Amino acid sequence: MTFIDVVAGIIFDESRHSVLLARRKPEQHQGDLWEFPGGKQEAGETQKEALQRELFEEIAIRPDAIHFRRSIEHRYDDKAVRLHFWDVDSFTGTPMGCEGQVLQWVRLDELAQFNFPAANRAIVEELTP
Repeated sequence: MTFIDVVAGIIFDESRHSVLLARRKPEQHQGDLWEFPGGKQEAGETQKEALQRELFEEIAIRPDAIHFRRSIEHRYDDKAVRLHFWDVDSFTGTPMGCEGQVLQWVRLDELAQFNFPAANRAIVEELTP
């Protein structure tokens, strides 16, 4: 199974006590689960370029201060993903669901109450105080 490279932004509020989550649409793979915004890395793009493009296309923000957190490989029954997580410490714009997805700011101490795809669980555990 070939891995699909995906970038994801862990977007912090100014206090660094909350992060922005997006809810996947029901018809998407892992539908109705919450995720860190992002998307597929296209051929010829660096991870940083992919993250900047995806965050602008999906939630209308431009990341200003970002740094790499880590990558995680995960195999689902029907696909394999390699997720590249980046912390977004500041951004320009007001987040909105450009593709109709629901967005929500969630306190770090409440993250465990949300349902995430299995590939995101390690990051959720890292972020949960």
